[in-house]
Amino acid sequence: MILILLGPPGAGKGTQAKLLSAEYHVPHISTGDMFRDHKARGTELGKQIQAIMDAGALVTDDVTNALVKDRLSRPDVADGFILDGYPRTIAQAEYLDGLLQSMGRSLTRVVSYDVAEEAIVERISGRRSCPKCGAVYHVSGNPPRRMGYCDRDGAGLVQRDDDKPENVKKRMAEYGNKTEPLKRFYRERGLLANVDGIGTPEGILAATKRILSK
Repeated sequence: MILILLGPPGAGKGTQAKLLSAEYHVPHISTGDMFRDHKARGTELGKQIQAIMDAGALVTDDVTNALVKDRLSRPDVADGFILDGYPRTIAQAEYLDGLLQSMGRSLTRVVSYDVAEEAIVERISGRRSCPKCGAVYHVSGNPPRRMGYCDRDGAGLVQRDDDKPENVKKRMAEYGNKTEPLKRFYRERGLLANVDGIGTPEGILAATKRILSK
């Protein structure tokens, strides 16, 4: 089973990727994890990534594609894998097609988790984190015992700039501009399936499994 998970920031695709990974016993592969792995190991790709980030630039398609190729060469992907955060562009999707073809493999499904913008803004803008221990809360979904303060160490909670409503809306717009063409790319190939991203993680997992069983 080879899956791609799509969804806007805060749609819960990372949570679903972990649940699906455990359910189907295949690795969850995220671009963020690959970046951190190569930087930690000090590989040539890791050094390139660090230099790009130090310059304040975005990691290029070529470097990202090279990371994916390296990761898919490992033996733990023999039974399949779940991609989270890749591909992000049509160019990356076309590269992945060619890479899988060269391996004699093909995509099983592309699952897009759909959540309305208002719900995403509420989810993300309600997040609060502890600057000391990193614990994350939500003002309505998972509030601390004492509002505004961490349960673990009593530090004052903060809202990241990225989580402020105006910035969430910008991220949503950027996601839509980049991902709509990608969704169309996979829809035209009969691979795209849409799943309602509102509900419990377990309920959304069950809906995903129903689509994958078809």
